[in-house]
Amino acid sequence: MSAPVEDRFARYSRQMLMDQIGREGQQKLSEARVGLVGCGALGSVISNHLVRAGVGFLRIADNDHPEMHNLQRQLLFTEEDVARRTPKAEAAALHLRSFNSQVEIEPLVMHIDKDSLPAFAEGLDVLMDGTDNFPTRFLINDYSIASGVPWVYGGVIGASGMTMTIVPGRGPCLRCLVPGLPTREQAPTADMVGVLNTVVAVIGSLEANEAIKLVVDPAASNRGIVIVDVWDLVFERLELPADPACPCCGQSNLE
Repeated sequence: MSAPVEDRFARYSRQMLMDQIGREGQQKLSEARVGLVGCGALGSVISNHLVRAGVGFLRIADNDHPEMHNLQRQLLFTEEDVARRTPKAEAAALHLRSFNSQVEIEPLVMHIDKDSLPAFAEGLDVLMDGTDNFPTRFLINDYSIASGVPWVYGGVIGASGMTMTIVPGRGPCLRCLVPGLPTREQAPTADMVGVLNTVVAVIGSLEANEAIKLVVDPAASNRGIVIVDVWDLVFERLELPADPACPCCGQSNLE
């Protein structure tokens, strides 16, 4: 008698025990195609969770390489990656494949702009924000509204962060919250005021969680803005109505 074939979902048994996922949800995850724009701090956490959760395909775009100061919060990378100047997308793919060989990972050493984003997003079900700047986020947001592909925004600075899930035609988009590009004073970066690695882990985990929900049960996805301060232990969820005058989604919201 031949040995039984191992269940390909056996490694996911603990999450499949959850009523919200089950085997049907795991099958959906295995068929999901996710795109991650930016694989630094947030991207390291997002990709780690999604690959371990068993998404079928992950496409990563990043044109940077890891530096020593990144290692404090960019959890996928090592000192060896820094020494070799391995592009982040390629280093991330190498490490992620060692976590889960069932997931197809496509690393792209590239810059995302208005010309490259459509080709990057082709065939994807969900887009994830692993960036650190609003121009790129606005590109993702505008593409999402135009194409109908949902995306998950996330940002961190200091000890605080926020995340928001954007589903075209169902609620607000990022530009309902931030209509125009903020100045550097309005949206400081980590190289200006610093960032804790713990808030990166929290926001990146929430982003990954939203991606899982968008795949398994879109109706369960977050419809507000989640704001976190890990230093003062503040967790808030705020409702944001769609803005009829939004420069991006104004007339596209159905609710």
